[in-house]
Amino acid sequence: MPAYAILALAVISEVVATMSLKTSKGFTVLVPSIAVVIGYGAAFFFMSMILDRIPVGVAYAIWAGGGILLTATLGWFVFGQRVDFWGFVGMAFILAGVLILNLLSKSSVH
Repeated sequence: MPAYAILALAVISEVVATMSLKTSKGFTVLVPSIAVVIGYGAAFFFMSMILDRIPVGVAYAIWAGGGILLTATLGWFVFGQRVDFWGFVGMAFILAGVLILNLLSKSSVH
């Protein structure tokens, strides 16, 4: 499987875990609590699979940036947590950084 596909699985797993963290209500609700543990476990597993193909700094930047953007988007639609103008500006900078790493940097894949 391509490294970036595995990295996408890491991001998705982390986002599922983070969204479940909110609904676990401090680990007092069983199913979301289990989803948190499984999601974060899967995220770290997938990250470990790609670190021999993508430099750790680049992989982490993509993982964190992708997680932030996807979590903020889902937070908007699932929990009604709106982002203000400056929130969008900040996330645009994060997206720009991830795009620069992938499209312009020679260090993204070795």
